[in-house]
Amino acid sequence: MGPSSVALLLAMISLTAALDNGMLKTPPMGWMAWERFRCDIDCKDDPQNCIGEKLFRDMADRLVEDGWRELGYEYVMIDDCWTSMQRDEQGRLQPDPSRFPGGIAKLARYIHDRGLKLGIYADMGSHTCMRYPGTPLDKIVIDAQTFASWGVDYLKFDGCFSNPIEHMLGYPLMSKALNATGRPIGYSCSWPAYVGGLPPNVNYSLLGEICHLWRNYDDIQDSWDSVQDIIGWFANNQDDLQPAAGPGRWNDPDMLIIGNFGLSVDQARSQMALWAIMAAPLVMSNDLRNLDNSARAILQNKMAITINQDPLGIQGRRLLQEKSHIEVFWRPLSNSASSLVFLSHRTDMPYLYHTSLAKLQYEPGNYEVYDVFTSSTVKGLNATTVFTVSINPTGVVMWYISPRKQSRQQVERLHHQQQHKKTNVFRKFKAEHHTVL
Repeated sequence: MGPSSVALLLAMISLTAALDNGMLKTPPMGWMAWERFRCDIDCKDDPQNCIGEKLFRDMADRLVEDGWRELGYEYVMIDDCWTSMQRDEQGRLQPDPSRFPGGIAKLARYIHDRGLKLGIYADMGSHTCMRYPGTPLDKIVIDAQTFASWGVDYLKFDGCFSNPIEHMLGYPLMSKALNATGRPIGYSCSWPAYVGGLPPNVNYSLLGEICHLWRNYDDIQDSWDSVQDIIGWFANNQDDLQPAAGPGRWNDPDMLIIGNFGLSVDQARSQMALWAIMAAPLVMSNDLRNLDNSARAILQNKMAITINQDPLGIQGRRLLQEKSHIEVFWRPLSNSASSLVFLSHRTDMPYLYHTSLAKLQYEPGNYEVYDVFTSSTVKGLNATTVFTVSINPTGVVMWYISPRKQSRQQVERLHHQQQHKKTNVFRKFKAEHHTVL
């Protein structure tokens, strides 16, 4: 890199305005095409599932009519393979005319009319990952302007077919270009995933200023092995990753695959629980038109969503890795509440795990426990009381925990007991030391 290139790099980064548009103060929620529908462009033989405007209208309809929107699932996100193979005469990206005959602006209006938001995909390189036209450095501004003119609300900016220098220039430049449009657009950067996801290759302080969220690691696949691998990577590197997250700046372990083909019911609960603990985006990639009741119940679990969307925005952490292949995760929440997840990596049989809240670093006192997936409650669990949870193989037990509120009479009784204890200590001191006071 020559001196002029270094100067350009420094100028671009220094001029990059922070994403101060107030968006995504909680992790984004919605639906994305990629993991379930990939790059299916065969609209002749597979019209229901190909990447075209019908698929995205269908998913918008389902989000509205099946109760998803009210729970917070508000984004309908297009991924790769939506464009024509050529830009138009003005140099702008354009949708494939046979699969998106109405254009993106019309699709955006359809989605907005239903109280939803539209996300779109581009790639910071010569081509997208599936070899459609990319967004090289000289096209960033025009692409940002085009997306804004269409009414796009969210951009996933991938990083195939480019290099680290182009990434270093392009991701901040796109942030600046999106801000300059005047339209609030959520900005998802894939930059970290292309350079190992960790410092010193990743500057998470800079990312937090230019992106709302970022992909850190490998793409998720439709399997429990993939989910486990992602959970493990984030937990093993939590000291670097956890402090980077907060309102408007989120780590993204990738899409929810619940309702597809690769997860059991227990494994689906595990993904939902860990994504909630990690303050991860809740972006489904499934077929909402053909979702079974168990998958729907997991994805629409109000307490799991509440934990995920907690306004403090503190990402959770793994507390323990046991030799029994049980792991314990914890996340602090608003109003002195918290969440615990007991995750089993076993494959043999349900495991009885014994512990207490005190062993998990909870302060002395009594707590109320709500089991997120069974809806059962425990009132008055003392921090020192040993309890047992039964965790299914590859499954979880997830708790929402809050300090037990004491009545006025309980507070007064406790105060009286404390005063009585102080009086007894005082009397004992006098007796032992023969002190005349």
